[in-house]
Amino acid sequence: MDKTIGLKKENPSGSNSYRQIMKATSIFGGVQVFNILVSILRSKIMAVLLGPTGIGILGLLNTTILLISSLTNFGLGISGVKDIAAAKDSNDSERLNKTLIVLYRLIWFTGILGSLVTLIGAQWLSELAFGNSEYSIAFVWLSITVLLKQLASGHFVILQGLRKLKELAKANVIGSAIGLLLSIPFYYYLGLEGIVPGLVITALATFLVAFYFGSKIKRGRVSLSIKELKVEGKGMMTMGFMLSLSGIMVLGESYALRVFINYVGGVEEVGLYNAGIALITTYVGLLFTAMETDYYPRLSSVAKNNDKANELVNQQTEIALLILAPVLVGLMVFIDWVIIILYSSEFLAANKMTYWALLGLFFKVPAWVVGFLFIAKGKSRLFFWSELISNVYLLILNILGYYYWRLTGLGISFLVSYVIYLAQVYIIARSKYQFSFEKDFARIFGLQFIFGVLCLVGITMLNTLWMYILGVLLILLSGYFSFKELDKRLGLWHLLKGFFGSK
Repeated sequence: MDKTIGLKKENPSGSNSYRQIMKATSIFGGVQVFNILVSILRSKIMAVLLGPTGIGILGLLNTTILLISSLTNFGLGISGVKDIAAAKDSNDSERLNKTLIVLYRLIWFTGILGSLVTLIGAQWLSELAFGNSEYSIAFVWLSITVLLKQLASGHFVILQGLRKLKELAKANVIGSAIGLLLSIPFYYYLGLEGIVPGLVITALATFLVAFYFGSKIKRGRVSLSIKELKVEGKGMMTMGFMLSLSGIMVLGESYALRVFINYVGGVEEVGLYNAGIALITTYVGLLFTAMETDYYPRLSSVAKNNDKANELVNQQTEIALLILAPVLVGLMVFIDWVIIILYSSEFLAANKMTYWALLGLFFKVPAWVVGFLFIAKGKSRLFFWSELISNVYLLILNILGYYYWRLTGLGISFLVSYVIYLAQVYIIARSKYQFSFEKDFARIFGLQFIFGVLCLVGITMLNTLWMYILGVLLILLSGYFSFKELDKRLGLWHLLKGFFGSK
C-alpha cells in the first residue's frame, strides 16, 4: 500500500523536531563554516605554493590512505555510533560502559592493522598510485597517519554517539586550526617535499585534540575478558564490516578514477579534478557532515518505528534542501571567482565540470538522507548491495564521461549517477519500509531545481553581464523561498525579531 507519512506543520512535536534538526545543523554548521575557512586557506596556500601538480600528488596520496583505512577500520566509525547511541538510550550504565570499552579496543586493533598494511605495502602502493616506486618512503611515513586517524576517530565516535555535540564541535574546530598552522611551514619551506610531513603533523594534531576531549568522558570500570570482547564486539564488527566494504567501494571508485585520469591526462588533470570535486565533496560536503552528526543518532533511535523514521527522513530532507539550494545556486553563478579565490586562475579549467556536479547535488541531498535509513535499521547487507551497484555504474559513467568529454564529462556523469541513485534508494525504501516523500518535498525540490537549471542555462547561453544579472536574481529567489519555507517550520522570522530585539 502506498502510504505517505505526512507531517502537519502546526503539530508542536513536528515543530520541535524541525527545530532540533536546525539547532544541531546550526551548531555544526558553525563548526563546518570554520572548517570550510580552514580548508579554503589550506587549499589556497597549497595551490599557490604547489600548483596543480602538488594538488594532484596530494589527492593520490590522500585517496590511497583513505582506501587503506576503509579496508582495515571495519566501518567502526558508523556502527560504533549506532551501538553507543542505542546503549545510551537503554539507560543501562553497564551496557554503555562495555560498549565504550569494546569500541576503544577495536579502534586500537584496526588502527594498528591499517598502519602495518600501509607500512608493508608501501612500495606496491607507490607503484599502483604513481606507476613507480618513487613514493615508497612517503607511504612508510603515512602509515603513522593511518593509526593516528583511526585513534582520533574512536574519540569522535564516542562523542557523537553520546551526543556530546558541543565537545565534538570544539574538537573539530581546534583540531582543524592547529593542523593548518603546523602544516603551513612545511609547504612553504619544502614545497612538494613538505606534503608528507604536513599530512603527518596534521594527523598528530587531530589525534591529540580528539584524545583531550575524548578522555573527559567518564567510563566506569568494567572487567572484560577476551571472550567477552569477542561476543560484545561481534555485532559491531559484523555490521561495521559490511559498512567497511561499502566505504571501500566508494574510495575504490574514487581511487580508480584518479589513477585512470593520471594515466590518460596526467597528474595535472588529477589536480584539476581534485580542485573541482573538492568544492562538491569537501566544502559543500561539510554541510552534509554538519547535518549527519545529529541526524544519524536520532534516526537510529527511532529506526524500529517506520512511521517515526519516515517522518524524520522527510523533515531532514526538507531542511537540507532549503539550506543547501541557495548555496548551490550561488556557487554556480560565481564559480569562476570561487575557484580563483580558493585556488588560482590555473584551476579555471575545472569550472564546467563543477557546474554540472553542483546540479547533481540537488539529487544527492535526498538520496543521502534516505540512504541513512538502511544503516540506521541495521540492514548492512542491503546497504552494501545498494552501494555496490551504485559504485559500479558511477565508475563506468565517470570513465566514459572523462574519455569522451574530459573534465566536463565527469560533471555530467556525476549528475546522471545521482539521478539514478536517488531513484534506486527511493524504490528500495518504499518497497521495504513503506517510505514515501511528502508533497512538500516535491514542491521544494521542483522549484529549487528549476532555479538551478535556469542558472546553468544562463551560464552557458548569456554573456557575462546578463549571466550575472540573471544569476543574482535566481539567488535572491532561491534564498527568499528557502527563508519562507523555513519560517513556516521554525517560526524563523519571529525568532530573528526576538533575537535582535533582545540585543
